[in-house]
Amino acid sequence: MPTAGIAIIGDEILSGKFVEENAAFLIGELRALGVDLRRIVMIPDDLEDIAATVLDLSARFDYVFTSGGVGPTHDDVTIAAIAKAFAKPVVRHPELEQRVRAYWGAKLDEPNLRVADIPEGAELVYGKDQMWPVVCVANVFILPGVPPLFRRKFVDIRDRFRTEPVTIARVYVNADEGAIADDLDAVVAAHGGVKIGSYPRFSEKDFKVMVTLEGRDAGEVAAAFALLVERLSDRVVRTEQPAPAGA
Repeated sequence: MPTAGIAIIGDEILSGKFVEENAAFLIGELRALGVDLRRIVMIPDDLEDIAATVLDLSARFDYVFTSGGVGPTHDDVTIAAIAKAFAKPVVRHPELEQRVRAYWGAKLDEPNLRVADIPEGAELVYGKDQMWPVVCVANVFILPGVPPLFRRKFVDIRDRFRTEPVTIARVYVNADEGAIADDLDAVVAAHGGVKIGSYPRFSEKDFKVMVTLEGRDAGEVAAAFALLVERLSDRVVRTEQPAPAGA
């Protein structure tokens, strides 16, 4: 199962000026694509911090997605930081420069050309949008921080990451966690390939615990689900049958 890390970049997120939206969106997207998200980090607009963080994530996971710090202003240092991380110079890509000039026309301000700057050797990843690509260095995909743009650009290239989706199921239980712990242990022991999570709820009227089951093997998830429902018996309030994530 491919793995991923997310680097959310921006002083405005850490200071609370804006609520972070991009990681929350990407969590659901990656899950539906079958990508195992392992890490989310939030870092300031600091070149050295970005470079070190991205390099670490790149070495540990199959895919890295960055959000923010791309644009024409002084605090947009993500491109320079990622170039530094991979020991590459920043160059102005002629194709992107041409696109920037055509887009702005006579209204072009010189700083806008910074949008055409990329780490040398970076890949330009196009989806259906043939105007503005996503810049990729090694396994790092550099995305804008503005949420509507972030969502649009990721959706445009998401099929690149698609694999077998995770199968998930839920069981809602009218019993305390302690009362079902032995049952959960038994299912975990019988089905080691299924991740089982137990989450108490205190404001629901008809159940006390939500149990989730998830795994890559749909058959094993179904077997674990059946065993858990059998063991919990009349303590089960309702269930959500095994199905692919995002279905």
